[in-house]
Amino acid sequence: MSPQNFRKADFDRALIESLPGNGPRYTSYPTADRFSNAFGEADYIRALEQRASGALDRSLSLYIHIPFCNVICYYCGCNKIITKDQSRADEYLNYLAKETALLAPHLKGRHTLEQLHFGGGTPTFLADEQLARVFEIISGTFELVDNGEYSIEIDPRKVSRESVFNLAKLGFNRMSVGIQDFDPKVQAAVNRIQSEEETRAVIMAAREAGFKSVSVDLIYGLPHQSVDSMAKTLDKVLELSPDRLALYHYAHLPHLFKPQRRIDTDAVPTSSEKLDILQNAVTRLTEAGYVFIGMDHFAKPEDELSVALRQGRLQRNFQGYSTYADSDLIGLGVSSIGKVGNIYCQNERGIEVYYDRLNQDRLPIMRGYTLNKDDILRRSIIQALMCRFSLSFPPYEEQYGIRFKEYFAPEMAELKRMQQLGLVEIEPQFVWVTDKGRFLIRNIAMIFDYHLRHTKTHAVYSQTV
Repeated sequence: MSPQNFRKADFDRALIESLPGNGPRYTSYPTADRFSNAFGEADYIRALEQRASGALDRSLSLYIHIPFCNVICYYCGCNKIITKDQSRADEYLNYLAKETALLAPHLKGRHTLEQLHFGGGTPTFLADEQLARVFEIISGTFELVDNGEYSIEIDPRKVSRESVFNLAKLGFNRMSVGIQDFDPKVQAAVNRIQSEEETRAVIMAAREAGFKSVSVDLIYGLPHQSVDSMAKTLDKVLELSPDRLALYHYAHLPHLFKPQRRIDTDAVPTSSEKLDILQNAVTRLTEAGYVFIGMDHFAKPEDELSVALRQGRLQRNFQGYSTYADSDLIGLGVSSIGKVGNIYCQNERGIEVYYDRLNQDRLPIMRGYTLNKDDILRRSIIQALMCRFSLSFPPYEEQYGIRFKEYFAPEMAELKRMQQLGLVEIEPQFVWVTDKGRFLIRNIAMIFDYHLRHTKTHAVYSQTV
């Protein structure tokens, strides 16, 4: 079998149940729980100015966090503010403008954006004129280009057909539509009542408005879900024919996430029932022609993600799988994360603290991390495993001056164990992940996570499958 032949999804139920169930999603390495409060504004500025000097020849992405939601979804563990007061968004945009103005001198000049992503919260909490103001705020420092990838997370309950066309006019060309589940009983249990009709209207409007890609998000493991109920949701979703689909696992952790205390724990499916739901969903999606990209993502064969997977160009960043090469990322807004050169940084998570730092004319950096040589090496390896599902030793030996099998002797021993389980195949200078292993790619990537092996963390990781 060719290492690039990844069209098949091989769901080995017994194997999945036998391996450790929790681990990082590796939207970064090291993961965000390793960030330190010792990292501050001066460290971020130093990285920005190094980039501005021309030392870092990388494309640029921008993430903007909108924390507001009208109502609370009980399952959600995101950083959010529940309010119906639209004026709070006006105040927030004033501070986004201030943060952008403080950043601009360190970026030096106007920069084209290959990627732009609005996340939340609920970005469409903002009214059309407020969204337009965000683009005015960033337009002095950042410029959209014709072939860029500009996405926004959508709550269909808040978006009209006219608003979708306005989003396209502003420059958005991709959207991620939250569905989670169409079953009325499940929706009531998680306080997210959303009709199939309003969801379809938004997706149809996006296509009419010229959006290049529509992705939908589903969650399995929600209260009252079953194989049959999820099958009915999938039937409705497949009728909508999204370009991409994400099927996330719900982790019921009411001791960590207060809203989840409103969910009836007895109604949450067992681990075995969750796997039943996932296994049937994977079968249904692949039978419908969707390509299993990796982890919990699927795409149509002609979608850019599928093409990038076949060509070995798939990437992974803080927004998940991507088609773009490794970019520097500027994060704007409360709790947003950025990556510039060999540093990660995160803004203050509390909105009042975020405001206070900006009122002091200081960038609102809460914590961050400076990667060492070993981190950069391991980040590249984990990226290769997560995105190309293969690993060639010679390039790392040449670039880093190491003997791969000696430097990673403990890891090679773990890989051999994975080979015995049928998750990888090992050749003298090469490792590739089997179709069976792609469902457990996080477990394989965890082998190369130095921090996971050697330092404690208080983070609670999600289930790997």
